Amino acid sequence: MSKSYQAGPYLSKINFPNDLRERFDFEDLPQVSDELRQYIVDVISEIGNSHFGASLGVVELTVALHYVFNTPEDQLVWDVGHQAYGHKILTGRRENFHTNRIKGGISGFPKRSESEYDTFGVGHSSTSISAALGMAVANRYLGHKHRQQIAVIGDGAMTAGLAFEGMNHAGFEKDANLLVVLNDNCMSIDPNVGALKEYLTDITTSHTYNKVKDEVWKLLGKISKFGPDAQTIASKVSHALKGSLLKQSNLFESFNFRYFGPVDGHDVVGLARILSDLKDIPGPKILHCITKKGAGYKFSEEGNPTKWHAPGVFNKETGEIVKIIPKSPQPPKYQDVFGHTIVELAEENSKIMGVTPAMPSGCSLNIMMAAMPERSFDVGIAEQHAVTFSAGLATQGLVPFCNIYSTFMQRAFDQVLHDVAIQNLNVVFCLDRGGLVGADGATHHGAYDLSYMRCIPNMVVSAPMNEEELRNLMFTAQLPDKGPFSIRYPRGNGVMTEWKTPLKEIKIGTGRKVISGEDIAILTIGHPGNFVQEAISELLPHDVSVAHYDMRFVKPIDQVMLHEVFTKFKHVITVEDGCIMGGFGSAVIEFMADQGYHSQVSRLGIPDEYIHHGTQEELWADCGFDAHAIAQAVKKALSLKELSKNTPRKLG
Repeated sequence: MSKSYQAGPYLSKINFPNDLRERFDFEDLPQVSDELRQYIVDVISEIGNSHFGASLGVVELTVALHYVFNTPEDQLVWDVGHQAYGHKILTGRRENFHTNRIKGGISGFPKRSESEYDTFGVGHSSTSISAALGMAVANRYLGHKHRQQIAVIGDGAMTAGLAFEGMNHAGFEKDANLLVVLNDNCMSIDPNVGALKEYLTDITTSHTYNKVKDEVWKLLGKISKFGPDAQTIASKVSHALKGSLLKQSNLFESFNFRYFGPVDGHDVVGLARILSDLKDIPGPKILHCITKKGAGYKFSEEGNPTKWHAPGVFNKETGEIVKIIPKSPQPPKYQDVFGHTIVELAEENSKIMGVTPAMPSGCSLNIMMAAMPERSFDVGIAEQHAVTFSAGLATQGLVPFCNIYSTFMQRAFDQVLHDVAIQNLNVVFCLDRGGLVGADGATHHGAYDLSYMRCIPNMVVSAPMNEEELRNLMFTAQLPDKGPFSIRYPRGNGVMTEWKTPLKEIKIGTGRKVISGEDIAILTIGHPGNFVQEAISELLPHDVSVAHYDMRFVKPIDQVMLHEVFTKFKHVITVEDGCIMGGFGSAVIEFMADQGYHSQVSRLGIPDEYIHHGTQEELWADCGFDAHAIAQAVKKALSLKELSKNTPRKLG
């Protein structure tokens, strides 16, 4: 983490935004932008493990915002935060930027505890307008009306209902000091979909509208002599222009926002001058900026934007992405097993449909979208809609596989409970990224799904230990009359190179005994079951006989197997890649208490705190449920000697 990167002559003089504002003029901003972009390329090309294209696309916007507004007094809220690298570099973190997303380093997203310039912690999309409006109303109430609040939101994030809810309220708060900057690049991670995308495209591509708009604004600049009626005249002309030339009213102005744009998001001087003008205009307003994801770096501009969203390590001179080629065949990613298996199932079952909220490549539903486009749906960044849309499909006898990252599933909890489970509809929730995900950190860990799915009546809650089990659970879930069915699996690779096994039904609520033993029982759910084998190897010198049970289902839990465990074993360890509060281990302890057993149970999993970023392996160890930690737990339970000093660290 000690490596130093060379900043350009202008950027090296900017430690905080005050330096940018005090030392440079408007005409210097293009050079500042060029050096900032180059610095991002230099660092990310070497450290990898980071987002890339989104931050390049807003370099000029970032410079202009910090140049014009008095940050952090004026409050800048970045939506999602993928695009905030330039912001971090300009706000005191240039020297530490090479630690981005590395354990102990800076976060990959804005984070309030990291900097006063990070006014709102983000990671999930579409929160910026609501948050910035809350800040604006609070500052109005507290007597700080001079403060400006700026929300920067992408066109992909704008598709979520929360963004529209925020705009709807903001339009009512007519004196709120709120500027929404719409960063329109036609991309979230995958290309945007939906009517809003088409609407924005109409605005940005209407040459007639843009040409006439420029002429009208020149005219309006000359009508100040009309006195107090000038604003009314300008407003009427503007509305008429938009309505007649675009054949529709302006969406944003229907929310009582004053709309400005579209403007070139890569003209930093023009942006700075426009933002300076907008500072003096009261009330909610929106500036529509057209940008290009990956702008300014030849290979990301010309290449696949999805590929350059987070490319890993790459050669900055050639654009070649560095790939480590393994010496032997490697197991596939769980998401790819899902992607190929759903196509295999859909070929046999015409009722299967695929649904994802804006993550077709991230969850590998793109495989089905290519093979069966009429049966697979990317609904945009709209998790609540994805769930209720799936419920609607299910009412007509179809079997939707609704694939959502575990962390994003949290956003649609009510829809799962109210629209799916109460009606006992056969919606299959495939929760990708279940458990600790690594460098994305606290906002993206899938820590809670076992707990929050488990409390819902009618819901089957399951997790496969390997690729074969994932395939079989998917096969089981699409059989008739299975009701709501949750299958969660982790980020990354599985454990089977020969994974395309014959599909077979698993009886719901049944686990499997992986290893027989006499001294202690280890009960696991999902992928951490694979850690047990390594833990047993570590225990060989102690001659410990360990029984391992892969429970497969948290709900309904295998009561026959649990009776066997608690009848036979005094010492029991549960292992899960999820929160121990209300999760799998809690289910086991509840069974024990309800049935009157008195074994000693140790629960290993994610503790009751937010876990920050690092590699998955580092975080499994820190949370105390990797192979070594499991072995340590066995030694402790059986009071064995030679406990290593390398025990899992105490978090918190």
